[in-house]
Amino acid sequence: MAYTAENWPITAALLQFPGTDAKGTHINDADASSWAEVLTEVKEAGFANADLTDSWVRPGDLSRERLAEFKQTAENVGIGIPVISAIRRSVIHQTDWADNLAYSHRTIDAAAELGCEVVSFGLHQAITREQQKQLWFWTVEGYKDPVGDKEVWGKAVSRIRELGQHAADAGVLLSLEMYEDTYLGTADSSVQLVQDIGLANVGLNPDLGNLIRLHRPIEDWREMVAKTMPYSNYWHMKNYIRDEDVARDSYITMPAPMESGLINYREAFKVALAAGYQGIICTEHYGGDGLSVTARNQEYLRRHVLPKRDGYALGQSQVSQGRQQPAVELAGV
Repeated sequence: MAYTAENWPITAALLQFPGTDAKGTHINDADASSWAEVLTEVKEAGFANADLTDSWVRPGDLSRERLAEFKQTAENVGIGIPVISAIRRSVIHQTDWADNLAYSHRTIDAAAELGCEVVSFGLHQAITREQQKQLWFWTVEGYKDPVGDKEVWGKAVSRIRELGQHAADAGVLLSLEMYEDTYLGTADSSVQLVQDIGLANVGLNPDLGNLIRLHRPIEDWREMVAKTMPYSNYWHMKNYIRDEDVARDSYITMPAPMESGLINYREAFKVALAAGYQGIICTEHYGGDGLSVTARNQEYLRRHVLPKRDGYALGQSQVSQGRQQPAVELAGV
């Protein structure tokens, strides 16, 4: 049975929750009650599932005992944790790649212990000091993967393939988050990377919001959707208002609810279904009361975008699609 609006698994990103508390203690070392507080807040916002964004908790750095404690905490709260998003730990970082690769392997092991379906990785690196000074960090260019460097590209392919093989053994899907100026920074490059890796359980996380928010010329979002959806197995969704004055070389963006931004997700999801997409969705938002906006995004998806009944035409994906049933009854449907 194909997913419908009623049961499509949607997670909340945890971007709004800091990785350290007021005392400077990392959340990994906090009491389980601190975890429960965040997960309860997410559940009360209307989510049945959370994406364990590792800017909050880092499952790959939890001991086996603490990982079991975290799993039990989520069960006590009554929220599913089907995905881990590990960000800014590139396996082709010039100096830290080995540590990042080891961390990625630990994250896959943690995902298996938690019963996750997907781990999302990327090639983006830590934001720069200059980016940290900005209201919106993407208005200043950051790290860039070396264009045309076959050796570095080959390292990306071989190291992600290593992770993909580990994930396959663990029964986990691996998804690669698209992000500007990396080898996952354009539709063509992202698809080529997945094709070169060549594993059925490795696909794309087409986080097109990361690309349309740039203050420079961008690819047409419709073309990116058409190219990437046949290879996608997880999806970070967010949106941005965008204004362009090409004659003056002026490009302005700011975060917006999904229904209000440049990307028409109603249209994009029709393309996704035609490409066979049945992956988990994650709603995101930067700025303000981000959790409330992500909750609004979930409502928008269920009311206006996702198919209301099964039996719809579903295409054939080029990568494996998971079947993560919601762990608890969906709230607010």
